[in-house]
Amino acid sequence: MNENKNKRSYWLFFIIFLTSFTLWIIFSLEWAKIRNNVMLKSNNFTSIYSSWNDLNLTKYWAIYDIIKKEYFDENTINNDKLLESSITWLVNWLWDKHSTYFNKDENKSFNETLSWDFEGIWAVVEVNPLWVAIDRIIKWSPAKKFDLRSGDIIISANDISLQWMNLVEAVNNIKWPAWTIVKLDILREWEESLVKKEVVREKIKIPSVDFEKFDNNTGYISINMFWEETSRDFKNALNELKDTSWIIIDLRDNWGWYLISAVEILSNLIENWNIVVVTKYKDENIDEVYNSINDWNIYEWKIVVLINENSASASEITAWALRDYNKAIIVWKKSYWKWSVQKPFELNDWSMLKLTVAKWFTPKWVNIDSDWIIPDVEVNFTEEDYKNLYDRQKEEAKKILDTFIETKAFNLTIDNYKEQNK
Repeated sequence: MNENKNKRSYWLFFIIFLTSFTLWIIFSLEWAKIRNNVMLKSNNFTSIYSSWNDLNLTKYWAIYDIIKKEYFDENTINNDKLLESSITWLVNWLWDKHSTYFNKDENKSFNETLSWDFEGIWAVVEVNPLWVAIDRIIKWSPAKKFDLRSGDIIISANDISLQWMNLVEAVNNIKWPAWTIVKLDILREWEESLVKKEVVREKIKIPSVDFEKFDNNTGYISINMFWEETSRDFKNALNELKDTSWIIIDLRDNWGWYLISAVEILSNLIENWNIVVVTKYKDENIDEVYNSINDWNIYEWKIVVLINENSASASEITAWALRDYNKAIIVWKKSYWKWSVQKPFELNDWSMLKLTVAKWFTPKWVNIDSDWIIPDVEVNFTEEDYKNLYDRQKEEAKKILDTFIETKAFNLTIDNYKEQNK
């Protein structure tokens, strides 16, 4: 009896031991997998990316160990900053200005700009260790009003040098708070001395679309941003201008945003089911083709489109699609040149990687990522125009439209205008 009982106890102990050992092995393997993978949060899901097999970090860790062991001022090393800098350089070496790593503070600052209700001078800047450069000027902005320009290099703000500052530090010195003055020292191309500007910071909310009617039976629609409500506002503007026969669409200083908003706007101007833009991904199986889909009458009139060096992304998509379908003459200056799609990957410490994941193609499947949109007619500002706040491009667009109305032909209109303005 005791012998049977001992046997049962032995087998019970053995089963418990085997179960525990198996669970320990499974747990150890899963823990190792989790520890050695990078966990990213993107939108509403969490993904695990394991790419250590593709990247040998032995040399990196060897150098780090030498620094920790031998560097004289080892106590000054901040491990967190060292890691953040390493990640920043890793992304920078993609040589893609639109792929960016934001640390936690920079990510918070970036998300604030998406609210469309924030304080500042409203200029998009690029930061490197040597300078802060204005990349794009936003329409209706204090930066535009006080004649800041793309390419301006800001040396200091309120006598504080911006050299060696990161993005958050530089931007905070420029933009806060509203209704105060920021004094900027600027290096500008072709200027022999520093340009000094005093810009009043403002808190503004940009209308996505505004419009007006001209005397010569033409309409004017300015699309300031491709946002959630922009296509609805554009359709309302078209409806208000239904009695006009010709139209100017102003995309200057419009730096894009929502692709679907551009598709919806183009659906008012291009026949149903025609391609308006193609998005091509690394995986060819997930390429996306966007077609015109319209639930009301197509706008049949000819169009003059205004662009400039700040017209980017969805603006370029809109302009190029209208050109591909011979709907518009493009006026003024070559565009910003952004024909790529970025996807945000939010990491578990609230930092973020914004990475180029796709490229856009025109309705004729042309990839212009290595080129700008070159206008059909180039009209440049003069220094006097800047001083007098004279919108030469808008006024010249009216003249081009007048010729367009007479000839009803693209090439003849362009040739006639160029001949008259040699």
